[in-house]
Amino acid sequence: MIMKLGQDLLKIGTKNFKSRLLTGTGKYKNFEEMNESLKSSQCEIVTVAVRRVQSLEAGHIGLMQSINWKKFWMLPNTAGCSNAEEAIRVARLGRELAKLSGQEENNFIKLEVIPDKKYLLPDPLGTLEAAEQLIKEKFEVLPYINADPLLAKRLEELGCATVMPLGSAIGSAQGLLNQSNIQIIIENCNVPVIVDAGIGVPSHAAKAMEIGADAVLINSAIALAKEPPMMANAMNKAVQAGREAFMAGKLEERSVANPSSPSSGLISTPNIAIQ
Repeated sequence: MIMKLGQDLLKIGTKNFKSRLLTGTGKYKNFEEMNESLKSSQCEIVTVAVRRVQSLEAGHIGLMQSINWKKFWMLPNTAGCSNAEEAIRVARLGRELAKLSGQEENNFIKLEVIPDKKYLLPDPLGTLEAAEQLIKEKFEVLPYINADPLLAKRLEELGCATVMPLGSAIGSAQGLLNQSNIQIIIENCNVPVIVDAGIGVPSHAAKAMEIGADAVLINSAIALAKEPPMMANAMNKAVQAGREAFMAGKLEERSVANPSSPSSGLISTPNIAIQ
């Protein structure tokens, strides 16, 4: 049975999305290039760092106003928070930010608790602590985590809307260095698994989808490309291709050859003497 366009939806909490590519708003040269890339990506969910929106530094002012929030669902994030208390406070500001954009029912928050400034690895204990409190406050929590299957399951049991394991370090473009663990998370979790961080090229995105991830979140690989809108389009195609390949069911790998044509029913060839 061929699934029709629009039937294969990404469900996060009670909300459905057609696109399985989530994108960010950081690191672009300007807002025009950012908006062209968002359009080319055909994404529906756009993540925004709450602290960046509040900043008065060059390149930050006007970010909220530059995006048409009637077309995109805002995913506020707690980037820059180093402990649970800080992340909880910023998450509350993020919910108010979504309301100011006109999305009154938006309770989404991308939870990031990152005390490590060199490798930017998320704190599992701080993430658990913050997630538990935010769920009590009726947030739809999308936690950014190491590719730890036990932590992912625990967060699901707490009531998180998704889990977001990193493929490799943020902005590293190394792809799925944690593929085996991500596959375990996909196998064990009953909430969407969104691969976040480390994707550098479309083949990385396709691979994540091929192994069964429900979506990917990409920022740096698009924003820092020589032609961001073109890369956004490529990532969109890769995500769609990877998802379709997963749904189709792949050919299993073999250690020996397997002929494309059957070996039975071959036409017999008579022995003819060569003159």
